[in-house]
Amino acid sequence: MKQLRSNIIRTGLEALYYTGAHRLFRPIFSGVGSIFMLHHVRPARETAFQPNSHLEVRPEFLREVLAHLRSRNIDIIPMDELHRRMSERDFSRRFASFTFDDGYRDNRDFALPILREFDAPFTVYVASDFAQAKGNLWWIALEMAVARASSLEATIDGVTSRIDTSTLPAKNSAFGRLHDWLRALPGRDDLAREIGQLCTQSGVDRLAICRDLCMSWEDLKPFAGDPLVGIGAHSVTHCNLAQQSDEMANQEMTGSRSQIGDALQRPVLHFAYPYGDRAAAGRREFALATQAGFKTAVTTRPGMMFPENAEYPTALPRVSLNGNYQDERFLPVLTSGAATAMWNGFRRVNAA
Repeated sequence: MKQLRSNIIRTGLEALYYTGAHRLFRPIFSGVGSIFMLHHVRPARETAFQPNSHLEVRPEFLREVLAHLRSRNIDIIPMDELHRRMSERDFSRRFASFTFDDGYRDNRDFALPILREFDAPFTVYVASDFAQAKGNLWWIALEMAVARASSLEATIDGVTSRIDTSTLPAKNSAFGRLHDWLRALPGRDDLAREIGQLCTQSGVDRLAICRDLCMSWEDLKPFAGDPLVGIGAHSVTHCNLAQQSDEMANQEMTGSRSQIGDALQRPVLHFAYPYGDRAAAGRREFALATQAGFKTAVTTRPGMMFPENAEYPTALPRVSLNGNYQDERFLPVLTSGAATAMWNGFRRVNAA
């Protein structure tokens, strides 16, 4: 199902490009700017089974994106400046902001040198448990578990099943089924327990993943000192905030803000909702982010920035730089707003 969806999106992007329809959409739906969303930036992996490939872009593609924006005379600005422009209704020039979720070490090793080439500021949203090497990067753990095993046992909806993972098609099917089940579990402890059992079956050291992939506090201190780097909060545990009580969701937001601020000795004024889609961030979460004192908070809802977004600073949309669509041809389509306009049913703002 996920592959079918990916194919449909690619077909839509190609249709917009080859018909030139994105040029017609641009004056109406390009808005005043955009916030780009990334996770990993690193060289391509030579592995057939890569169910999380949508979260990875090659360094060369990031360079192409930046060159495209500079060629269009678009300002690349930090989130503080984005907040100022939106608050003051300063839309004299188009802008773009770059944001990276989770706090991966490759943001420092591969993304930062390229962003320096273009003098492009950016924000990394850190989940504080990840920086302490005790977080639950369960989607990566699941990929590793499925990759290693020939079968896995899981109890889903009260029924214990042995799931085939012996072939590439079986692995892709199993990952999709297990991912959707784990993502829907209501409690943080439920998800940790179940992914822990899957990792035990396949011999995956779940706790080593943060140490291997994420920047520690000691890594983040010099990284955050770079004048191009902004650090935002991404909750404590990277849980689905919409599934938590008011008290727990507030603790996830304010706790990450205070932990990051204490560790890096700087104010933390911007937030990214874990998962960030409609099922993970809605009106209650937008209000909690405001109460927690964040200037802005970003979702994963697709969309360009319009003047109306200034009314919803803790419900900002982003444009995903998705690893499945690393094609330079698609860049004018993405910056035209055509693709996100179609996704949103031609609504300019989706903050409900």
